[in-house]
Amino acid sequence: MDYYPIIAENFQNTIETIAMSVDDLAGMIERGSQLMAAALLADRKIIACGNGVDAALAQLFACNLLHRFEQDRPALPALSLTADYASVTAIAQDGALNEIFSRQLRALGQAGDVLLCINSSEGSSSLLRAVQAAQQRNMGVIVMTNTRDTALGAALRPEDVALQVNTTRQSRIVELHTMAIHSFCELIDHSLFGSYHQE
Repeated sequence: MDYYPIIAENFQNTIETIAMSVDDLAGMIERGSQLMAAALLADRKIIACGNGVDAALAQLFACNLLHRFEQDRPALPALSLTADYASVTAIAQDGALNEIFSRQLRALGQAGDVLLCINSSEGSSSLLRAVQAAQQRNMGVIVMTNTRDTALGAALRPEDVALQVNTTRQSRIVELHTMAIHSFCELIDHSLFGSYHQE
């Protein structure tokens, strides 16, 4: 069987989705990066969370800040609430699956910190409660979501940031969320450490 047409169609679909999304997302990516850079300059931290594949994206973001993105620079304070498997499973085991992120945020989040909440699927009560807990702690909130999830966007305050991908196919949403995360990292580095030339 010739798989080339399937591969080519996937690549083409991704290219088209990116081209159609850049104007809608650029402003929110800029606002989100500014919110996170300001928090880091004020000695605050970024806390990321997500379920399933979005948990992996949360860890990708935290890793890029803690270690480095594309240039050597000091480590930046970021953590993923999905990385501590013992705590996550302990909270879930006690019947509080919806509290796996909000419980951690109530313990670890401080005023001025920023929550990066990632959702490539439909609404999630654990993510909604995370947003609410972050707001109660006077944290900034950035949600990366999609057209199938209206609950997270509706929960935001005017000062929060909603980056909504306008497609329903989860693989395309994840691809665009990954691009947005990389853009966040590059813009944060630029804001904190200046421009640099990347080959």
